[in-house]
Amino acid sequence: MKYLELTVHTTSEASEVVADVLWNYTEGGVAVSDIADVVALQSGKNGVFWDYLDESLQQRGGDVLVKAFLLPKRAGEIPEIMQEIYACRERASGAIDFGTLEETKREIDGDDWIDVWKKHFRPIHLGRIVVVPEWIGYEKKPDEEVVLLDSNMAFGTGEHETTAMCVEFLQKYLKNGQTLLDIGCGSGILGISAAKLGAAKCYLTDIDPIAVASSRHNAERNGVSDRVEAVQSDLVGDTEMCADLILANITAEILVGLAPAAGAHLKDGGVVILSGILPDRMEKVKAAFAREGLFSVEEERRGEWCALVLKR
Repeated sequence: MKYLELTVHTTSEASEVVADVLWNYTEGGVAVSDIADVVALQSGKNGVFWDYLDESLQQRGGDVLVKAFLLPKRAGEIPEIMQEIYACRERASGAIDFGTLEETKREIDGDDWIDVWKKHFRPIHLGRIVVVPEWIGYEKKPDEEVVLLDSNMAFGTGEHETTAMCVEFLQKYLKNGQTLLDIGCGSGILGISAAKLGAAKCYLTDIDPIAVASSRHNAERNGVSDRVEAVQSDLVGDTEMCADLILANITAEILVGLAPAAGAHLKDGGVVILSGILPDRMEKVKAAFAREGLFSVEEERRGEWCALVLKR
């Protein structure tokens, strides 16, 4: 569907007011781009961390961009929209800085990103595991395990280095009939791969309901939903299970906070596989898990990311 993207340049303090006005005219939603939100994530407030941030971004000021996605037939209403925003500025009487209120507009295709994603996603070979888009035909070879994936709504296709390292370590350390705990499951690729490789039970958690729905859909599509359970939960959640193998492909700061729970939910002789770690965070992660009696037995770096295997 074609949309008219209207962008209004404003400030952090006025962005909600501008967004409220735009919501009255849009069928396609409103988006706010504010560097202050990214910096707040980096600060770790409310238990949320942004682990990969160009430090120069923290020094930038500049406009906040509020974007509304309008049906093209509403193009003639843009002067009316802007007049309503100007009226809000007048009513504020200088108490709120609205910035320049410069406007720009362009036509976009709201469905383009899905089509582009599907065109460029091809089968990915990760040892015995082959990750295959569910809309592509693929003939399985005798020594392969195929993971069908429809993950355009959740992270985890196997293309990213962090996911690929996890899948490869999984093949090395998982034994037939073991139980697995995957924390931050995304698309479910790791738990589904484990089930395909012989895991008896895979318990998946994610704080994002879209990821949980995606994991359940992909597990069913792969015929392993009887062994893969996905729940919406923060980190380990309420499960009392002890796993033979724990997987977590998330940022270093969250991994540090996860260490005590991982130690408590790991069986004697079990293995922990961690990924999503930047090189300068590795020692911090290892130290946190060492306090739980878990020590590194193997490490890998691929691109700018690191993965880690630990045992008690």
